[in-house]
Amino acid sequence: MLSGNILRDAIISASNNLSNNRKRVDELNVFPVPDGDTGTNMSMTVANSVREISKLEGETAGKVASVNASCLLRGARGNSGVITSVLFRGFSKGIGNDEFLTPENIAAAFSNGVEAAYKAVMKPTEGTILTVARVASEKANESFESGNDAVTVFRDAVGGAKEALAQTPEMLPQLKKAGVVDAGGQGFVLILEGMLSVFENGVIISSNNIENESSEENSEDGSFNAAGEFDTEITFSYCTEFIVNREKTCEKEPSELRTYLESIGDCVVVVDDDDIIKVHVHTDHPGNAIENALNFGNLVHLKIENMRDQHERAKHDAENAKKRPAKTADLKTEIKSVEITKPYGFVSVAAGDGVNALFSELGVDTVVSGGQTMNPSTDNILAAIEATPAETVFVLPNNKNIIMAAEQTIPLSTRKVVVIPTRTIPQGVAACLNFDPEANTNDNTIAMQKATEKVATGQITFAARDSDFDGFKIKKGELLNMIEGKISFVDTDLQKAAVRLTKQMIKKQSEFVTVIYGEDVTDEQANELETALNEKFAGKVEITFIRGNQPVYYYIISVE
Repeated sequence: MLSGNILRDAIISASNNLSNNRKRVDELNVFPVPDGDTGTNMSMTVANSVREISKLEGETAGKVASVNASCLLRGARGNSGVITSVLFRGFSKGIGNDEFLTPENIAAAFSNGVEAAYKAVMKPTEGTILTVARVASEKANESFESGNDAVTVFRDAVGGAKEALAQTPEMLPQLKKAGVVDAGGQGFVLILEGMLSVFENGVIISSNNIENESSEENSEDGSFNAAGEFDTEITFSYCTEFIVNREKTCEKEPSELRTYLESIGDCVVVVDDDDIIKVHVHTDHPGNAIENALNFGNLVHLKIENMRDQHERAKHDAENAKKRPAKTADLKTEIKSVEITKPYGFVSVAAGDGVNALFSELGVDTVVSGGQTMNPSTDNILAAIEATPAETVFVLPNNKNIIMAAEQTIPLSTRKVVVIPTRTIPQGVAACLNFDPEANTNDNTIAMQKATEKVATGQITFAARDSDFDGFKIKKGELLNMIEGKISFVDTDLQKAAVRLTKQMIKKQSEFVTVIYGEDVTDEQANELETALNEKFAGKVEITFIRGNQPVYYYIISVE
């Protein structure tokens, strides 16, 4: 019988197996920007659970699965970590309160996990961890229907996962070109193999202690970053998102809302728990979607975007942004709520003393250490929110790979949390500048979101690896010059590259240019660049330089 103790040992084994192979998974990343990668994010996420479930003794399988799911959610880092946590949250739901793992609840666990993961991702892409998990689920259910025992059902699921992983290069051209499998899918296979070792042989894979989880060097993941942003035809004009705070007296089921939304649009995602319903739909009639949703409760976090107008920007939203830690989000796991003393507050993710000081000057209460090479966990962000003495807390992730982790705090916080999905530091700054303390939450949310759309972001960093990416043959150490996360050109001269990149970004209507220079740029270099830009664009734009001391990016350039 597969008891709670056995499931506990299986999760510990899974964590060790992933930790031992973390670098191998990291190296599957096909994007050349230095970013820490999937293996690190997933490994740190799962390790967060091991610390808690190791204390469990004699508990049911359902209890162990529940504690594991809760810990993974709070410890989730990066998109890959969040998706891993969602898979195991569904896994826990499938096991329920059962004392033992059975063929039936294992099959249900995989099914629930996959369903939750596909719902959680706004644009599910095949050839990623989603495909690997889905095929594993299909094989588990086939095995259960064939009357196999619990271990065989799980073993067949692992076999399906491996088969699907091997096919990921055929589904995503960038993987095939790089000659690698999907990083997130590989990480998930390692987790399943670690668990199977205990189920099948009673052996916990030991940690080799070389890949210590506590190394805080992580960020973007290969599966959902370079591989997950492909163009699709736009059928409906408006991307509409909001959260419904469910009325306790409402007897309507979220499935009714989903059915209605599917009748007026596509790309429908409706995720719910006891308190909220999170909604995403592409439609030509966002007003109708909102009107129908009001039947289920009051709405918060409304966001409506015209996808046709924003197609070019969204299309090239590849992976952006910034830096590593500063100070304030070494708010580890202890989450203590401070007294509420004001209506609004801000939490921002950033790295670099100068960038942190900038956000503080703009009124941000708590700065969470993190960015492009270190994604803070959901717990880190939640701790910062609870340390903010405000009734409503606006969260600025400032990095694409941190948005999902930030959104996981919404049902966990004692505050009302509004995540403004900023993907770069300049977007976060623009959001702060457009906050009106006299306006209500919805008006501020809309104003800040619109402000982020008016800021163009350029970044200069170095190539972390040799790569043939996006039409560029890149050598390790060369300068990557990016606009909105997409590589614009490759160079070797930092100062000339910065002038060229700024010139590409400035348009007729541009008025302001802000250059934030990093820890690897001297004041002399910054002054030299400032002189060059002022000479070249004299009378055209107002130019401001800020010492950010951020890692990873030599220059972050914003144009408004």
